[in-house]
Amino acid sequence: MAWLPSAGSARALTMPTAPCFWANDGPLARALAPLSVIGAALTASRVARPGWRAPVPVICCGNVTVGGAGKTTLVLDLARRLSGRGVHILLRGYGGASRGVHRVAPGDPASLVGDEALLLAPVAPTWIGADRAASARAAVAAGAKILLLDDGLQNPTLSKTFSILVIDGRGGFGNGRVLPAGPLREPVAAAAARCQAAVMIGTDMTDARAKLPPTLPLLRADLVQDKKSIAALAGRRVIAFAGIAIPGKFFDPLRQAGAVLVAARPFPDHHNYTVGELNELLREARTQRAVPVTTPKDAVRLPQAIRDQVTVVGVSLKWSEPSEIDQLLERMVAAAPSAVR
Repeated sequence: MAWLPSAGSARALTMPTAPCFWANDGPLARALAPLSVIGAALTASRVARPGWRAPVPVICCGNVTVGGAGKTTLVLDLARRLSGRGVHILLRGYGGASRGVHRVAPGDPASLVGDEALLLAPVAPTWIGADRAASARAAVAAGAKILLLDDGLQNPTLSKTFSILVIDGRGGFGNGRVLPAGPLREPVAAAAARCQAAVMIGTDMTDARAKLPPTLPLLRADLVQDKKSIAALAGRRVIAFAGIAIPGKFFDPLRQAGAVLVAARPFPDHHNYTVGELNELLREARTQRAVPVTTPKDAVRLPQAIRDQVTVVGVSLKWSEPSEIDQLLERMVAAAPSAVR
């Protein structure tokens, strides 16, 4: 197997489609278990290193599995709730060519900063860079009063004030094994021990809750598609395409809302569409007399001329108990050494 991860490399090894055996603890998963022990040990050694302690609160939204948990959607929600309080967002900028610290600017293409950064930048000042401490220093120098991390739970360079474990209700923790035997970046218990709360997005279909410490606060939320956009598609023929970690999260709600999916085209996460692929999607839509539909994350990767011909359906979080997330945010900020009120 050529994809045994080194510590901190799990996201770079996100596969176009998760291996089927990651969902079940079968013979192949057990055969790879010795390699998982090595991966878990490397990650444990990495996260134990001390990081830079920022003079402002640092809130991390991270996960223990590779891809698809909903971290960016959660970060968008929290950034809006913290609007006006000096929040800046930090992320790696996966899929972008930029190296080092870079503040996302209007006009930056996805090829430079990555698709997630372009979704976050309109909500709050956004910085990309693999070294979270370097990004944090730049953000603080630029006036940041709160730092909000999209991913980075396994990145030790920046000390976190408060960490939230983000869990996808559909997939949970898979077979419970660490890469390459399973989808975990590290053991669930190790990640949960560094978190002060967890957020389950979607219905808990694998009883993931039972694997969390009983003392860890668990909040519930669902992904909901934009009502106006989805209502306009009810009863219409649709060709949907998505280059996200779990395309079913996009396709299934479209069907449930009454759109008639004549085709659902999944692509690898962060896929860079070729001109040929896009022309074929538009040709198929014309032939089928259907509306081409995609996600905001995919839309920012499309040339403007193509984007103008595609309907974009966004998603947001609907909290089971909205007051709980607001109260949690207040506790996060208030508990920080340099609280921002």
